[in-house]
Amino acid sequence: MTDTMRAAVVPEAGADFDVVERDVPDPEPTEVRIAVDACGICHSDAFVVEGTFPGVTYPRIPGHEVVGRVDAVGADVTAWSEGDRVGAGWHGGHCFTCEPCRRGDFLQCENADITGLTFDGGYAEYTTVPSEAVAAVPDDLDAVDAAPLLCAGVTTYNALRNSDARPGDLVAVVGVGGLGHLGIQYAHAAGFETVAVSRSPDKRELALDLGADHFVDASATDPAEALQDLGGARVVLSTAPSADAVESVIGGLGTDGEAVVVGLPGDSVPTDVQHLIGTRGAVSGWGSGHARDSQDTLEFSSLREITPVVETFALSEVGTAYERMMENDARFRAVLDV
Repeated sequence: MTDTMRAAVVPEAGADFDVVERDVPDPEPTEVRIAVDACGICHSDAFVVEGTFPGVTYPRIPGHEVVGRVDAVGADVTAWSEGDRVGAGWHGGHCFTCEPCRRGDFLQCENADITGLTFDGGYAEYTTVPSEAVAAVPDDLDAVDAAPLLCAGVTTYNALRNSDARPGDLVAVVGVGGLGHLGIQYAHAAGFETVAVSRSPDKRELALDLGADHFVDASATDPAEALQDLGGARVVLSTAPSADAVESVIGGLGTDGEAVVVGLPGDSVPTDVQHLIGTRGAVSGWGSGHARDSQDTLEFSSLREITPVVETFALSEVGTAYERMMENDARFRAVLDV
């Protein structure tokens, strides 16, 4: 290998990307170095580009959907070896000593790192990652397909598997986009009676092809009434980043139903508390997962042949890729093929 690498750097908040030559980083004793094959571009990368996440230092290399091979290991690393096929997601490591960590709740670590935010991420040919933040990637998953599963995939898969829904239950997925098109596939593969809810009627055929048993056009039909006509939802997975979208489906919950929000709305969400009381319903949130959750997601995706719909870009095209993602033009995930 050479001593330098190409990297897409955000030099300061609000600035355009610079694709530069940098020294290849050496791993710290508890880190691994990953030779990056692919890295997904996520809406959360805007935290770095726009400078809206507290404590981000610059220059910074974004990217928390990283797939590649271990290129070098730190002196204290025993879990991984050179050549291992691995990935790294949003959860970039934990302290092991805070109260949540001592209880094994690593995702709630009070001192957690975030890949591509608190340390340099995968918009580069190499990156270093704490060893506890690394997930094994099945050999039969293409790197470009695996990368989005480390964010959009683990978020939707983890939210569904931690819900109380059981095979045969009615589960609705709101939004057929970057998160929702994976949520539909996971819901179908888990044996749920799957409903896709979207304000875009042209996505009907895609939703059905992905595994939805029903499609609700929320631009023409009250989605809550439609869900009640189907018997009431046990779980509604809301992936659309819209307060109106969340509010519109709460009335569709059945007895002991739960609306699980994974798409972050920009506004507060009004809630029909009377309906929640009457159904023993709930509204909750779910965010991502740690490395073992990511590995579970990848393994399940491999087992059931679940892959994202992606557009690929070269590292030199990072600016175009980022803009297509931000403008919601990418269908459905933008990935840098490094």
